[in-house]
Formats: sequence, structure tokens, C-alpha cells
Amino acid sequence: MQSVQNGAITLETESFGSPDHPAILLVMGATTSKLGWPDALCEALAASGHYVIRFDHRDTGRSTSRPFGTTADTVEDLVTDVLAIARAYKLTRYHLVGMSLGGFITQMIATNPPPELASITLIAAEPLGWDGAELPTLPPEFFAHFGGLADLDWSTREDVIAFLVEIQRLSTGKAPFDPALARADVERLLDYAPSVPSMFNHASLTTARDWTGAYKRIAVPTLVIHGKLDPLLPLPSGEALAHHIPHAKLTVLANTGHELPTHAFPTLLTALTTHVRENG
Repeated sequence: MQSVQNGAITLETESFGSPDHPAILLVMGATTSKLGWPDALCEALAASGHYVIRFDHRDTGRSTSRPFGTTADTVEDLVTDVLAIARAYKLTRYHLVGMSLGGFITQMIATNPPPELASITLIAAEPLGWDGAELPTLPPEFFAHFGGLADLDWSTREDVIAFLVEIQRLSTGKAPFDPALARADVERLLDYAPSVPSMFNHASLTTARDWTGAYKRIAVPTLVIHGKLDPLLPLPSGEALAHHIPHAKLTVLANTGHELPTHAFPTLLTALTTHVRENG
């Protein structure tokens, strides 16, 4: 574990593998700590000869967490967190892998890439500043569930578990869903994070500038990975990224929603490690 300071924000980070190997910096989605990157996936990447870094976003896990509803952060603030981690680890060349909101953050960095950035991978992401034909978006069931957030009793562990497990179920969509595994993931999160409600500060994130059409400016080598059954950001979002970013490659994960299930690891690992190898 290593703590990284970015102004008043302390970011909890963790690395796997040797720093002598190609570096992969993992950027998770909204409301999600580093635990969103499964241990087995990080360990497999390290075993295949990579230096893997994951971290808790601000307001998640053991990074600085402010009371729910008290923040006014922007996505660009989270961009500065990622760049601070890259500097703290003294990465001279690295590959960014962003999932969901992490894909937005990764695209923001890639529009004006630091010289150390070798490639990007966008998982379950949508184009930054999309200005084309309307893409499918979040289902009404997702918004309806989050409508219950204000009434959630955070002092009742079983209520919290049920609420967070349902988020996982909605994210899985029509793909296979294991409620026991989802519950275990949620219980691990509750035991790990001192202030779980703080993660929903991400619901109020805004952008500080106009990013319209930004995805068109990405020239960094790009891999797009998307679940075929993603219900939150359906596959057309991934297809749009792969079509409009020059020379981008698309890997579709079968029987996969907005998630990183174990059954998708072989396909994901092959695509990602090949992309990293091809781009140094």
C-alpha cells in the first residue's frame, strides 16, 4: 500500500508485480474503490509480466472521504488524482485502463496526453463529449433504484447490503448474476471503507469545461473492451469509441454486463496484454 497526496486529498494505492515491468494504471468507475478491480485480475496481469497499480478514488475506500452531499468536485479533479499517482510512482511509461467513469477520465487525459502515456484501454465506457446520433443510455430501473438512496438507513447493515447488491444486479443486466458473490463483494467493501456513503458524492460530479467532440482528438493507441450485454452503457457506446478513435481495436466480452466477471478474464487478459505489448 502507498498513500499519494494530491493537494488536500490523500489517495490510497496498491501495486502488484515488479516496477521493472510495463506499468498499467487502473482507473475505476464512479462510486467504486480499488476493490472494483478484482484481486485475481490484478494478480494475473502481474503474473504475465506487468506492474499493476490500482487505487481508491477520492470519496471511496480509504482515500480521503468527505460527508455525503458536501463536495463540489469535477471529473477534472479526478483526472488530477490519476496524474498525481503516476508522478508519485515515478512512471516513465505507462498504460491507462479506465472503466466506466474511469473511461471518461482516461479519455480526458488522452486528449492532451503526458509524454509518459503509452496507450489507453476503455472498458464499459462511452465517448467523451459524444456529439453523434443518440446512444442508448441508463435504463429507468437504475434511476428508480437510486431514487431510494435518500431513504436508505446506513446504520442497518442488511439494508445497505441489499441496496448495493441490487446495484450489482442492475449492472449485470441479462448476463449471469451470482447473488452470493455479489453479497460477498459488498460485505468486503463495507469492512474495507470507513465511510461508504461518501462514495455517492460521485453522483454530483460535474465537468469544468466543454468536452464536446473530445473523443475525436484522441490519437493515443486505444483498445476498447465492452460487455455484449452491458445494460448501463450498451454496446453501441463501445462500438462508437472503436469506430471514431483512429486505429482503435474493439474486444467484446460475451455474456458480460457492466462488470468484470471471472468468466471474461481470459478474453480480457489476452486483449489487454496484447495491446500493452504492441505499444511498449
